[in-house]
Amino acid sequence: MAQSSRFSRSVQRLAHSDRASGIIMVAFALAGLLLANMPFSASIYRRISDYSLGIPGTNLILEISHWAQDGLLTIFFLVVGLELKQELSTGSLSKPKAAAVPMLAAVGGMLVPPVIFLATVGAGYKCNLLHGLDFSQAATGWSVPTATDIAFSLAILAIFAQALPGSIRAFLMTLATVDDLLGIIVIAVFYSSLNAWYWFLGIVVMALFWSFLVRRAKVPWLLVALVGILTWIMMFESGVHPTLAGVLAGLLTPARPLHGESSPRAERYHDKLQPFSSLLALPVFAFFATGISLADSGGVNFFLSPIVLGLILALVIGKPLGVLTATWVTTHLLGMKLAPGLKVRTLLPMSASCGIGFTVAFLIASLAYKHPLLQNEARMGVLLGSVLSACLAAVLLHRQSNQYKRLSVEERDRWDASDLEFNRED
Repeated sequence: MAQSSRFSRSVQRLAHSDRASGIIMVAFALAGLLLANMPFSASIYRRISDYSLGIPGTNLILEISHWAQDGLLTIFFLVVGLELKQELSTGSLSKPKAAAVPMLAAVGGMLVPPVIFLATVGAGYKCNLLHGLDFSQAATGWSVPTATDIAFSLAILAIFAQALPGSIRAFLMTLATVDDLLGIIVIAVFYSSLNAWYWFLGIVVMALFWSFLVRRAKVPWLLVALVGILTWIMMFESGVHPTLAGVLAGLLTPARPLHGESSPRAERYHDKLQPFSSLLALPVFAFFATGISLADSGGVNFFLSPIVLGLILALVIGKPLGVLTATWVTTHLLGMKLAPGLKVRTLLPMSASCGIGFTVAFLIASLAYKHPLLQNEARMGVLLGSVLSACLAAVLLHRQSNQYKRLSVEERDRWDASDLEFNRED
């Protein structure tokens, strides 16, 4: 029992470490890319990825890569939903003064990248570089670079910005949480094809049932799991992307203590599910999402595709530009305030990390493009753009962290103290 308990604590620490979970995801993503392109493994990888599993006689027959995307990734979205509920109820998003600027910065970070992407694709169309496609077909990926991967972004901060004040991490946490919420809205609105009305009636019934069950003094977990699975199936059949079942379940979970409990259920469930999300769902999804066969994608010309270049520019330039522009407008023109010690220019290194798209960006890429070649181009654009953003952020954050270390002890204490007081105010 003691060994089992120690193992459980070790897994929890690993799952809740931004640095460790980010490294694990990178390792699985790199493994998927390598195995999909090495001569001795490419065919095996493709057979595994394309192998179909499901229930005969139903629509629930998907390739393994799609189960990783639509099935396992639901765990990740459930964790996101639980985190959103907690943040909206008692966290940073419940404090208007502290959250206003990063919330609007998230909006800016989602508006500018599509403009840069569409401009690049338009230039490629004029130069006849779109494989004979018209502009509207290539432009369907406009939403791909809008996403920020909170896990990777926080991992970069954890590794390269250990000396920086907590206000910078708090800004990124709030921004990325709102970014996740906006990404969920994009998926629900633009990538859902609504089918028969009775599936939605079933979703409503399951949602009410879930909300009732998770508020009971003694939660019947087998029944809760069954309700969750049925909600996923109904969303799948209704045309709504099934991973949103996780978000719905998370938002319906109570975020304040019940029945004399010491902590909110949303917080406890988030902590229990985090290992499954960080150590299972996300790595497996990354393994299959990065399985881009370069041999089937046109060789060197593949990297010169307007879609690839557009996504790289949108993530590396568009994301930080949108975040910083929105922050400048809200603080200089609208009179809103940043946390003490922060200025727009001090957020440049952090904003570079917002260009790390990865998880949600890969998901949107697979939803936006149905043609395999275009999907590969979009995924490669996300991968390269995310890697370049991570490298840029790492360099800038490391330099900023070193500059902060050179501040006097009094200056750092004054910055941290004023930041704490600011965040306590509502």
